[in-house]
Amino acid sequence: QVQLVESGGGLVQAGGSLRLSCAASGRTFSSYHMGWFRQAPGKEREFVATISRSVGNTYYADSVKGRFSISRDSAKNTIYLQMNSLKPEDTAVYYCAAATGIIRIGDAESRLRNDRTYDYWGQGTQITVSS
Repeated sequence: QVQLVESGGGLVQAGGSLRLSCAASGRTFSSYHMGWFRQAPGKEREFVATISRSVGNTYYADSVKGRFSISRDSAKNTIYLQMNSLKPEDTAVYYCAAATGIIRIGDAESRLRNDRTYDYWGQGTQITVSS
């Protein structure tokens, strides 16, 4: 069982920055692929960013590329999402997720962009960007 706890959400003005954290339980954190997803009111959950285990390859949604950065600290069992140049359209509940299954390297990017790949989810943290 993996437990994920997000923190760092809040209200920020457009153009501002926030950093989300997601602390994971479990002794095998380094073996998890980790991701961030978000869900705005009335919309489906969408992929934001992911970081693979071991090598730490990162992938981003086009809407956040160049503004958001995902990273992981295995010593702290934590991943981060640094969000810069925030826009009102970034307003959503942000969820941290862990994928514990085996994923072939060749399929990694497509699989990790898909929320069905992930086995465990945090409770979510609200980000509101005011214009």
